[in-house]
Amino acid sequence: MKRRLYRGKDFKRAQNIADLREIARKRIPNFCFEYVDGGAEDEITLRRNRSVFEDMAFRPRTLVDVARRDQTVELFGRRMTAPFMIGPTGFSGLLARDGDLALARAATAAGIPYILSNASTMRLEEVVERAGGRVWMQLYLYRTREYAARLVERAEKANVEALVVTTDSAIFGNREWDRRNYAKPLRLDMRNSLDVLRHPRWMADVLLPRGMPRFANLDDLLPPGQDSVRGAALAIAKELDPSLSWADIRWLRSLWPRWLIVKGVLSVQDAVLAADHGVDGVVLTNHGGRQLDGAISAMEILPEVAATVGHRLTVLVDGGFRRGADIVKAIALGADAVLLGRATNYGLAAGGFPGVVHAIDILKTEIDRVLGLLGCPSVAQIDSHCIDWPRATTAVIPTAAEALLRPNAA
Repeated sequence: MKRRLYRGKDFKRAQNIADLREIARKRIPNFCFEYVDGGAEDEITLRRNRSVFEDMAFRPRTLVDVARRDQTVELFGRRMTAPFMIGPTGFSGLLARDGDLALARAATAAGIPYILSNASTMRLEEVVERAGGRVWMQLYLYRTREYAARLVERAEKANVEALVVTTDSAIFGNREWDRRNYAKPLRLDMRNSLDVLRHPRWMADVLLPRGMPRFANLDDLLPPGQDSVRGAALAIAKELDPSLSWADIRWLRSLWPRWLIVKGVLSVQDAVLAADHGVDGVVLTNHGGRQLDGAISAMEILPEVAATVGHRLTVLVDGGFRRGADIVKAIALGADAVLLGRATNYGLAAGGFPGVVHAIDILKTEIDRVLGLLGCPSVAQIDSHCIDWPRATTAVIPTAAEALLRPNAA
């Protein structure tokens, strides 16, 4: 009998994130799945984000007491039950009703932070109030800086814990596979229109009774009545600002009194500049392979960034994480925590809020198992000695003991 992933529709039977991905593929229409799953151009970066983990090997210890295992970490002075959080993913309401709230509630239940997307389909105030827990907010700096200032004010009043400014999307990536689903911009072709009708459960959950979800946090940016997907896409295309620079980060720092994180860093030079401009953390990312095709994986720059600015900044990373083992490898290479994107979105698309909970539980269980098999009872003991990766040997990777000496250690 040939091996194959689970092909049913019951998300509770998913053994791993790959199973959830296949369940999600069946539950939602093709254009939705392509929006979540695809990357830019030839998807070289998308594949690289996954293949990089295959080059890393664990160096396990034996005869170590691992009867009690602890994967909690501290981030900005507060404990997390696992070394990962849910990162910002736009238009989550396309995957399940009130998708942003489902993700936020699952994060709260799991004891980890959630980063609400700038392109969410629920207002930030509602998500914070109804989800509780640690909610952060993503921000795009559009041409209309007054919009950013108002959103910062709203986030502060709503008691958002941290602001995450995304800087690698001043120009849209070339997502050809996504565009192939449309006869005209954001007008589904006949094949995809018929495919929507083949997903009545998704239609009942997402489209009824309110129709296609709308962007709820772009009111101050969009013309009146233009918060639909098509209207927002046309307006945002005009609002993208290729002149975005570090001066804008300095301006944002002057407005925001809490934790400020720059998401979009993929070089040591930019990580140093981030520290020099007074931010509290960086997210090393290639935007999930959706922007510059052919870019390096964030994991490839992580050791050098952690060694250079880890004592000045909290270092976060995303891109391609599908296993608990992947997350442990990132911690070993110097990351303070990992941001999840597609992994939790697959859970959302496969089963709504319970599906996200299941995705998080899968990853927590895998991390717990890796810690035990690696001979490290605590994530705090994970360091570069746990990993064999030739490409990382040229960088000085801080050990767990050294990491504890960081001013902003997480």
